[in-house]
Amino acid sequence: MHRRSFIAITASALAFLGEGAFGATPAKMTVYKDPNCGCCHEWSKAMAAAGFSVDTRDADDLAAVKTRLGVPADFEGCHTAVVEDYYLEGHVPLEAVQRLLRERPPVRGLAVPGMPPGSLGMGEDPQASYDVYAIPSGPGTPYVFMQVRPRKG
Repeated sequence: MHRRSFIAITASALAFLGEGAFGATPAKMTVYKDPNCGCCHEWSKAMAAAGFSVDTRDADDLAAVKTRLGVPADFEGCHTAVVEDYYLEGHVPLEAVQRLLRERPPVRGLAVPGMPPGSLGMGEDPQASYDVYAIPSGPGTPYVFMQVRPRKG
């Protein structure tokens, strides 16, 4: 009876920990940024701290990177990252990146236009309020993928 309990507990623990718990390689992320931008560096550091294998590349022509990836001009942000088959434009929060990779919707990427105060890499602001947009991979218009709103309390 103890052996069955041990097996059940072990199986439950493994399911809880998930596939990446025992040495799976972290997702690779390439971040293209302006060499003089500090907030891009902070965003990249946050992604690395969250477990991504981050390759940061200074780019003299970010517009060419954004054009190559198909980032709509109205949704451009500070920097552009690529993870798996998706791009991340601007200060996309970690929660949105994790949800994107978990759900794998049919989109080209996520975008946070501009540089919203309080977004990841732009300092702490409990009153931060901005939207994260999903850019469809086919026909269709960008839509709100996630909302970041002020924290209560």
